[in-house]
Amino acid sequence: MALWMLVALADLAILAAAAGALVTISVLVALAVLAGGFVAARPLLTKRAAAVPAESVVRRRA
Repeated sequence: MALWMLVALADLAILAAAAGALVTISVLVALAVLAGGFVAARPLLTKRAAAVPAESVVRRRA
């Protein structure tokens, strides 16, 4: 498994070199912005989920 990960990393390095520095930097910036958006949205989603009260389960006797 580790060998295949190294091969994939080498393939990414070859693709980055072939694409050029501008494309590589723009892709890295786009990935950083996307990751930052997920990190920023996580607290908003967890606060909303915590604010909604859970429904109580009512059991009836048969």
